[in-house]
Amino acid sequence: MDLKYNTGFGNEFATEVVAGALPVGRNSPQKAPLGLYAEQFSGTAFTVPRVHNKRTWTYRIRPSVMHKPFDRIDNGRWLSKPDLEDVTPNQLRWDPLPLPSEPTDFIDGITTIAGNGDVFSQAGIGIHIYACNADREGRYFYNADGEMLIVPEMGSLTIYTELGVIEVSPGEVCCIPRGLKFRVSLGEKSPPATAGGTDRAARGYICENYGAQFRLPDLGPIGANGLANPRDFETPVAWYEDLDGKFEQVAKFGGNLWSCEIDHSPLDVVAWHGNYAPYKYDLRRFNTIGSISFDHPDPSIFTVLTSPSGEAGVANCDFVIFPDRWLVGEDTFRPPWYHRNTMSEYMGLIYGQYDAKEEGFVPGGGSLHNQMSAHGPDLDAFEKASNADLKPQKLEGTLAFMFESRYIIRPTKFAMDCAELQHEYSDVWQGLRKNFPPKP
Repeated sequence: MDLKYNTGFGNEFATEVVAGALPVGRNSPQKAPLGLYAEQFSGTAFTVPRVHNKRTWTYRIRPSVMHKPFDRIDNGRWLSKPDLEDVTPNQLRWDPLPLPSEPTDFIDGITTIAGNGDVFSQAGIGIHIYACNADREGRYFYNADGEMLIVPEMGSLTIYTELGVIEVSPGEVCCIPRGLKFRVSLGEKSPPATAGGTDRAARGYICENYGAQFRLPDLGPIGANGLANPRDFETPVAWYEDLDGKFEQVAKFGGNLWSCEIDHSPLDVVAWHGNYAPYKYDLRRFNTIGSISFDHPDPSIFTVLTSPSGEAGVANCDFVIFPDRWLVGEDTFRPPWYHRNTMSEYMGLIYGQYDAKEEGFVPGGGSLHNQMSAHGPDLDAFEKASNADLKPQKLEGTLAFMFESRYIIRPTKFAMDCAELQHEYSDVWQGLRKNFPPKP
């Protein structure tokens, strides 16, 4: 499929598949063009300041209200509230979860690793791994609890939404707005599955954001340019399905999964205009900022997207990346330094090697360092960086990321009991030697 996109973060777009489907000068005329139904899709309260107001007008073959009643279905391993009584201050790290052995689609393949906050209070995040090896035609989904930032690590996904089609691959991210209906297929760039399902597989990370929508961070003293440029974000053009039959529509609502029967494809929007829409972004277009003298700034300079909380400068969630970049600081310990933080950090690796962890932190895996839990380079990374010849060095072929939150991130019982948890993770720091007092 030859996909087309509009560009710009949060722009007001107007797009139609059939000429004349968009009304002129009206959002909801007495009769919408071409026998379509006008339906507004609101992502914020009506009275939010205009700069943050999100809504899209859709012109669809049938209105969204046309479906049978919902019934509860099994949540699988997708959780929206902690199922562990206690949370540990210990540093945690996981190997990648295996691909499923039975045919598993994107929704059934979601496993919750950790989370915080509350879907009813619209604060906090859920952190999940998806691992799938099969498509499930005729199954549609929407999430009423939060937007979904999808970060592929293995294989590509083709995401068919009400507002257009997005293909997302490792090195890119895709954000699906709260409430948007979509279905997911394994993309053409997906590698062969190692077990079960089809001949393709995909795996990656999801940040389910219950709080304020992700937006670009303010740049402050950086000025007008740098970090993620708005023009590099891509939003799909209009596309639709006109299908009749017996289909399933799954909803995540109030922390649970619900299912109903629907007699047509809900992806039947022929035209739309607005600024509440899905988007994707190629992380390799991120303009990194760093020191060109000594030391290095705080990792907030690597923030791609931020979900603000009620306190200025303190995020419900930041999405931060560590991509290819030059290291040139003089008399500087160049990897991330040892630190303790009021923010809690879940970290994942998309490809390559993270410069502060020589071993054990691999693509598809993850680590969790909660607020005030000390962390930093392992022994090998510390020794190497402390004794390196500080010539300009380019880190290449690496892409790590972090979901960082002001709230304690609580791992799930599954995450603490699974075979992929590295119980000896803390050993990576135990060989650090006492070097004081220095030898004469």
